[in-house]
Amino acid sequence: MKKTQGRAFNAQDFLDSTGVARRAVEYPRKAVIFSQGDASRHVMYIQKGGVKLSVLNEFGKEAVVAMLGPGDFFGEGCLAGQKLRIGTATAITAAAVLAIEKNEMERVLHGEHAFSDRFITHMLSRNIRVEEDLIDQLFNSTEKKLARTLLLLAQYGKTGEPHKVVATISQETLAEMIGTTRSRVNLFMSKFKRLGFIHTNGGLHINNSLLTVVLHD
Repeated sequence: MKKTQGRAFNAQDFLDSTGVARRAVEYPRKAVIFSQGDASRHVMYIQKGGVKLSVLNEFGKEAVVAMLGPGDFFGEGCLAGQKLRIGTATAITAAAVLAIEKNEMERVLHGEHAFSDRFITHMLSRNIRVEEDLIDQLFNSTEKKLARTLLLLAQYGKTGEPHKVVATISQETLAEMIGTTRSRVNLFMSKFKRLGFIHTNGGLHINNSLLTVVLHD
């Protein structure tokens, strides 16, 4: 993981400055934001909380495609002609999401070149991260998956340290996110705490030293 170079893209500021019409929706934990097969009509933007993108195959097996947090867009496939959602978006914590109609998003992208350039750069960066998530799911150990997930939830490289994660996220939720059991998550969380990578006073805090778990061979 590398820190983002230069000034970070602040999508909220751009949305506010361009006056794009949007609808704010609050979702409780585990609420479905949209389902696989739903009509694809909106681009979504996360103001707070976390969202899981997943795909279900014909045998009912779920594969997690990406874990997203504040400042991320999703559901942008409608801009490329996607008629139906190819996956499901689920709130992994209480989340606030902006829904922007496809036509409105296209209007702003065509009319506001600064926003368009930054949006494209932002989406390319997110897609790189999604590819890294998939590689992580395929090849890395459960311990590395958990460490990387915690760093992503803490928005590693975007803010100061230590990084505070949403206090309400449970070990059960973390287990669902990385495809393991709660007992395994508890084992590794206890290890991370013992080594000083995390602490739980006043909420869950992630120290940058947790990165050593991800980088260790």
